[in-house]
Amino acid sequence: MFIQTEATPNPATLKFLPGRVVLEEGTADFREAESAAETSPLAERLFSVSGVTGVFFGYDFITVTKEDGPDWQHLKPAILGTIMEHFMSGQPVMAKAGLGGLPVSDEGEFYDEADEEIVSTIKELLDTRVRPAVAQDGGDITFRGYEKGTVFLHMKGACAGCPSSTATLKHGIQNLLHHFVPEVREVEQVL
Repeated sequence: MFIQTEATPNPATLKFLPGRVVLEEGTADFREAESAAETSPLAERLFSVSGVTGVFFGYDFITVTKEDGPDWQHLKPAILGTIMEHFMSGQPVMAKAGLGGLPVSDEGEFYDEADEEIVSTIKELLDTRVRPAVAQDGGDITFRGYEKGTVFLHMKGACAGCPSSTATLKHGIQNLLHHFVPEVREVEQVL
């Protein structure tokens, strides 16, 4: 098994490409070991590597976030070994289908029913133009809400905590959405 790695805009996060499907659909984001314990055998294994503080699964990639201190030169071999060992064991990535952050749901979304058409257009733009680009950087972004010209988005994976995430939101996504949906005046990040 050959696993490729790619740098991400977030220096604390590295993208691992195992050359196979990681999650059939949706994404899963783990910010602490406790959340992975019963949900994902792979995430649990990755958190056992000293220095790992976050794990994110996309369709065909895994992003791993490290704490300040250890450098990638020391962590990368242990992470590669853990990923390879997991896939060779035949265990599933997720303990049960539908757990974790799998398919993006509409749960927790907020917007006025009168804005349904605007929200539909925003979601389509996010799904077709923004999310594929963000996935290339090892992350994901999901719609959370729309209120009075402000779009609220949740950033995951390499995008969470990335130094350039504010610029991505304000200059990239905000400008794109405003171009196609003039009602959009601002984009904010929510947790």
